[in-house]
Amino acid sequence: MHASHRLTLLARLGFAARGVVYILVGWFALEAARTGGQPVDNQAALASLVDEPLGRALLLVIALGLLGYAMWRLLEAALDPEQRSKSTKGKLERAGSAISGITHLMLAVYAVRLAMHDTVAGGAAPGDSSAQGWSAWLMAQPGGTLLLILVGVVLFIVAAAQATKSWKATFMRDLDGGAPVPGYVRIAGRIGYGARALVFALIGWFFIRAALHANPDEAGGMGQALRELQGQHYGPVLLGLVAVGLFLFGLFSLVEARFRRLKVVAPTSGIG
Repeated sequence: MHASHRLTLLARLGFAARGVVYILVGWFALEAARTGGQPVDNQAALASLVDEPLGRALLLVIALGLLGYAMWRLLEAALDPEQRSKSTKGKLERAGSAISGITHLMLAVYAVRLAMHDTVAGGAAPGDSSAQGWSAWLMAQPGGTLLLILVGVVLFIVAAAQATKSWKATFMRDLDGGAPVPGYVRIAGRIGYGARALVFALIGWFFIRAALHANPDEAGGMGQALRELQGQHYGPVLLGLVAVGLFLFGLFSLVEARFRRLKVVAPTSGIG
């Protein structure tokens, strides 16, 4: 099998793995909205599988999928197979692909560590501790505060891109046009991308706030974003709506695993 074909299969497994993670996060957030408990982030959602039957084996499969997804996104950023970098929008999309690739690579490593009984950060949102840790490191570097603000700005740009996808349903262009797509798939995608836009915007604000206040403890990830929603007026309703969106995004990712058009270019041709 050609290297690009193997990478395509891994990327499809990656969409499925991403879907499972978002379904878990959405489900736990729905439970938190209903019971008043604490929502979890993607890392804690993975940790919930550890003690389930065949949970560690499933974590290894998810890790392989996340690794495949990360490789696909990083290759998109590095090789630009669709020649998007000719425009400013395309360059931003490549930067977004790189960030996504790095994020999912880190999540894949976390899943492997969980499966191999390694000691990892516990709690409902270990991603928040990670965000605070590297924010503190970044702020200690020359110009680190400005760089942390830049991270927040980039996340705002990512949120705007997600919101645009939600509004215009441009994600449908990436699905295989060989068969008609049911309307509910479009609806699920729009709600899912809308929920992701809100979460990314909140995370971006956390980083900017941490930089402005010179307090890395104010940085955070998905867990903190969901808790922020939960703490607002009508918080359970807000959290519940976003939880449904994240759950639907997970389902839409499973559709992408099967029907998304993928153009994967291996870093070296002729590997087979």
